Amino acid sequence: MDIVTGVGVLDKAVHVLRAVAERPLSLGGLQAATGLPRATAHRLAVALETHGLLRRDDEGRFDLGPELAALGRAAAERFPLAGLSLPALEALRSATEESVQLFVREGGHRRCVVSLPSPHALRWIVPEGVLFPLDVGSAGRVLSGEAVDGAWVESVEEREPGVASVSAPVVDADGSVVAAVSVSGPIDRLTRSPGERLGGPVVEAAVTISTALGT
Repeated sequence: MDIVTGVGVLDKAVHVLRAVAERPLSLGGLQAATGLPRATAHRLAVALETHGLLRRDDEGRFDLGPELAALGRAAAERFPLAGLSLPALEALRSATEESVQLFVREGGHRRCVVSLPSPHALRWIVPEGVLFPLDVGSAGRVLSGEAVDGAWVESVEEREPGVASVSAPVVDADGSVVAAVSVSGPIDRLTRSPGERLGGPVVEAAVTISTALGT
């Protein structure tokens, strides 16, 4: 489990939510997916259920709750970038058949606000909402201002062994970088020079999103 806040109970609760987001889980399945002690997994899941963030399905498994839908709608209304980006990101995934993400900067970190998994069985999955350091990975370097004139940035095994990525900047009407489009996957497919094949499509998607923002 990635601990990103130092507030243990919060990080564990988010870990539970992300596990259930993959698929409905029994208590045993939740314990296995999170690695938490059974009593801890049960206590957190029941508390999240009380708040409407989880619910029980017809088989008694924990599933995502209705309150998440309400929060998601509110977030989409207040943060339209994710919705505006989705068509271009879906087209990028179809063109590359690799996992696609959209990151935004939060202080010294980058947060994944859209994540579309590759259709391949062997794939790199980035959970939506996860927070990564800004100083490693191609998306972090883009958000730090490394990309110049819309160019792509590539990274190979900077944050995770065996993973490569290519990212390009999304800019607003003032030319400020507001997000990074990223394609990531195993080195076996992306190679150690992923930008040679994927840089063009990634930049094209980033430009399309920038245009949608009104640039």
